[in-house]
Amino acid sequence: MPMTVSKTREMLVDVARQLFARMGVDNTTMNDIAQASKKGRRTLYTYFKSKNEIYLAVVESELDQLYKMLQDVAAKDLPADEKLMTFLYARLDAIKALVFRNGTLKANFFRDIWRVEKIRKSFDIRETELIQGILEAGVEEGIFAMPDTEITAVVLHHALKGLEVPYIRGIMGDNISQRIKRRDNVMNLIFNGIKIK
Repeated sequence: MPMTVSKTREMLVDVARQLFARMGVDNTTMNDIAQASKKGRRTLYTYFKSKNEIYLAVVESELDQLYKMLQDVAAKDLPADEKLMTFLYARLDAIKALVFRNGTLKANFFRDIWRVEKIRKSFDIRETELIQGILEAGVEEGIFAMPDTEITAVVLHHALKGLEVPYIRGIMGDNISQRIKRRDNVMNLIFNGIKIK
């Protein structure tokens, strides 16, 4: 029985995500979700008390998928410096894909950033732990040198969050040659800093 409950809930979340992406959260009703899922309103209300609760479940589901992808990157058998760059760009590309896949949710994502931030809190902690693990491996491998991997992971995590909107909007390079050049600059900044040694 619990498997059926879980599957029904997942299906309702996916149907809601598709409707939110196509019509926008504000223009989608609980009735729309019930009809599109071919489930009655009673079934929908068994799982969710409100449209806002479904919206939060949609965002949480998207972040869970993103986290699983980041775990896979963090588990790759690569030197720590390559793994870190792969992680950073895989994350930015995944956020961009997530936002574009969700169409009009994109507007809500940026407009309701604080509502999304509450849900992101758990994701942020888990992501920072993945980054810290990569940094610690790099220190052990003799690739990185830093006095505190925890604070470095926090700084990198927040830097990534700050890059999301410019990256999605193409400010960090629209074409391949721009992206490669900018990626090289990002690598230089992260690995060499800005101070002349």
